[in-house]
Amino acid sequence: MPGMQRPLYQMKAEFFKTLGHPVRIRILELLCERERAVSEMLAEIGIEAANLSQQLSILRRAGLVTGRREGLSVTYELTTPDVADLLAAARSILTGVVAGQVEALEQPA
Repeated sequence: MPGMQRPLYQMKAEFFKTLGHPVRIRILELLCERERAVSEMLAEIGIEAANLSQQLSILRRAGLVTGRREGLSVTYELTTPDVADLLAAARSILTGVVAGQVEALEQPA
């Protein structure tokens, strides 16, 4: 039916697809610390400027980051601290998963 909202689970899946790229995660991690100019991120991430610009554009369209022009440079920041909370939750989950895998490997066969 026209005008029907997409189910929330579908929107969540698209959201997580947006996060499903290592460069985008690294950008978000850097922005969790503080806002950064594109030139700073280039130095930290070590990818081509065009690739960084493309990844920032995807994050901007998803509403995760916002940029503002300052002279010749653009500075980016997270749109909400919830993004940092999400990345912290992912780290916590992964830490538990990895610890469980290590524990399983240490069990006698």
